[in-house]
Amino acid sequence: MTPSGLVVVDKPGGLTSHGVVARVRRLAGTRKVGHAGTLDPMATGVLVVGVGRATRLLGHLMLTEKAYDATVRLGVTTTTDDAEGEVVATAGTAGLDEQQVRDAFAAFTGEIDQVPSAVSAIKVGGRRAYARVRAGEDVELAPRRVTVHELVVRAVRGDEVDLSLRCSSGTYVRAIARDAGAALGAGAHLTALRRTAVGPFTLDRARTMEQLTDDFAVVPIAEAARTSFPVHDLDEGQSADVRVGRTLAIALPEPGPVALFAPDGEFLALYEGAGPDLARAVAVFTG
Repeated sequence: MTPSGLVVVDKPGGLTSHGVVARVRRLAGTRKVGHAGTLDPMATGVLVVGVGRATRLLGHLMLTEKAYDATVRLGVTTTTDDAEGEVVATAGTAGLDEQQVRDAFAAFTGEIDQVPSAVSAIKVGGRRAYARVRAGEDVELAPRRVTVHELVVRAVRGDEVDLSLRCSSGTYVRAIARDAGAALGAGAHLTALRRTAVGPFTLDRARTMEQLTDDFAVVPIAEAARTSFPVHDLDEGQSADVRVGRTLAIALPEPGPVALFAPDGEFLALYEGAGPDLARAVAVFTG
């Protein structure tokens, strides 16, 4: 039986995140598989998949920082803000110089209010926005506050712009492409996207589907928890309380979530601060 843990996949282009989950289910021999942070079919790179009890870690991992490499095409606007959509407008770019382009993208750093793409997976009235768009509806999404920690323009190659960025969860790179293009007066869309990291999990740890088929590598749940969260080690009495989700009279090293471990190294739970020298359960992973 496959142990509970995380599988760090290097998702290929053309495959949906749900398609990756379906393949991992077959390899793991269990239906209890999920993923943290959807990647569009055209995107490649790090997709963190949970197996068994580790599926319950995914909601907490989704809140973490992500990193991407991307290529943007200036002068062409599409219905989806990426290369999979229909072209709706074109504009000349001959009047743009490299510094203008760099300055336009640099403006999208720090905390920004971003309107997600209309074909995002955000739910509107209980239905995904992309489903409403495909049904012919006009969808307007409210701006969301996101944080772009760093955005570096690697190269400007005519109408093509290569960039790398680190950002908060919920940031849409194709919306940055769209908005930078609008600021330049030329329009733009995303032509390539590769996620290089989800929190501590980078491409160095990711395996292709072919590699996983040959050797199904799982990051054990205890290692995944130690890698992803601050850690606090417990004594036997505290461990017994945590197994049944009791509040603890301890001071955690961080507000939370913090991974709690038994003396033998077993991962027990995620806890958060609940006041001075108190900690309460966020999720218990035993039993």
